[in-house]
Amino acid sequence: MLQQTLTHRYRSNLLWRVLAALSFTALTALSARVSVEIGTPVPFTLQVLVVLLAGMVLGARDGALSQAAYVALIAAGLPYDARGIGSAALFGPTGGFLLGFIFAAGVVGFLTERAAKRLLVRFLAGIVGVAVIYMFGVAHLAMYARMDLARAWTVGAQPFVALDMLKSLLAAGLTESARLLLTRR
Repeated sequence: MLQQTLTHRYRSNLLWRVLAALSFTALTALSARVSVEIGTPVPFTLQVLVVLLAGMVLGARDGALSQAAYVALIAAGLPYDARGIGSAALFGPTGGFLLGFIFAAGVVGFLTERAAKRLLVRFLAGIVGVAVIYMFGVAHLAMYARMDLARAWTVGAQPFVALDMLKSLLAAGLTESARLLLTRR
């Protein structure tokens, strides 16, 4: 039986944990390349899937660190965001969503560390993670675009709800396979 998160298994191996976190940093950057503009201020990407998977696989601390590293790369000006604009992405309509990735991975990891043996529990943890991303993203979008929260929800989150629920289910289903892949020696 696998450990609930890789962090539990590799607590003392700092190098392995850093490499695993950086793997998810790179996967998040790659998943931003799958970007589809749908006529809203926020594009469709696969980033949410990777963020949720980072928390489920790495745990709270390392999952959040993987996303903090991703956001730091963008803040440094590297074009790893969905639109390839670097640090400007943090101040544009997607900035709150990007910051929400850090907290979502942490929350999902926290919940997963406590009760992730069942697919349903991981799926529900993923939904909570999506809610965290929306909370940060919609609030920032409302301030950025000077619109009320209801309008920001309508244009920045509502079009993605069904797809993000699917991403939550997919992340929950891929968790054990991702753990096995990362622990193969």
